[in-house]
Amino acid sequence: MTKSFKIDKLQIAVYGDLTEMGEAAADFVKSKLDEAIRERGEANLILATGASQFSFLKALQEKVIDWKKIAVFHLDEYKGISDRHPASFRKYLKERILDAVSPKKVYFLNGDAPDLEKEMDSYSKALEQNPIDIACIGIGENGHIAFNDPPVADFNDPKLVKLVSLDEDCRNQQLGEGWFPTLADVPKQALTLTIPAIMRCKAISCVVPDERKATAVHNTLHGAIDTKCPATILRTHSDTRLFLDNHAASKIMA
Repeated sequence: MTKSFKIDKLQIAVYGDLTEMGEAAADFVKSKLDEAIRERGEANLILATGASQFSFLKALQEKVIDWKKIAVFHLDEYKGISDRHPASFRKYLKERILDAVSPKKVYFLNGDAPDLEKEMDSYSKALEQNPIDIACIGIGENGHIAFNDPPVADFNDPKLVKLVSLDEDCRNQQLGEGWFPTLADVPKQALTLTIPAIMRCKAISCVVPDERKATAVHNTLHGAIDTKCPATILRTHSDTRLFLDNHAASKIMA
């Protein structure tokens, strides 16, 4: 049974299982893409990665969407790994949705580019030239959005894309999800869209399943809006939906 409520500007919905949650998020994203295509003849989308997005991306791939009119960006990529690395977010997106739907254009953030400053500048310009209709994101165990961990998160960041150091909680999450064999293998830096780059998107879909995210969800909804839990900023966005399963919502539901 779905439970819906609102905290500040943030709309929250809790679903009984991963499939139901993923379907609901996919329906929301499809509606925003369809609306943009009706209005402008095209749409711009940001996709997230990680274990939290599996059910959503599966459902989105099955929706009837005019992908030939959609440009796709993504949130982040580890510094120094190629798109053939098992943990590469470019590889993840190709395998889990992009190869199947063949969008009009895909802008990949290349963490192994020979000139990272040039890569970030180019990606920032592409974001400027293609205002995002909807960003699909998650929330990390430490409350991060994209790779904006608490030590590096900046609600007023002047940049759209930056190189960041990953904190230990974040790196342990990547290890725990099975992307790397040991903590030493988890990169210490990544390229990421900044918080202002996410918040300037017209709409945001935030999909957060799993009990290990329950504390972060609680802090996001009930903590002060502060970079100690970067996801709290979502409560100030005018069109954001937070999709939770019962496990992720376990510390906020009576």
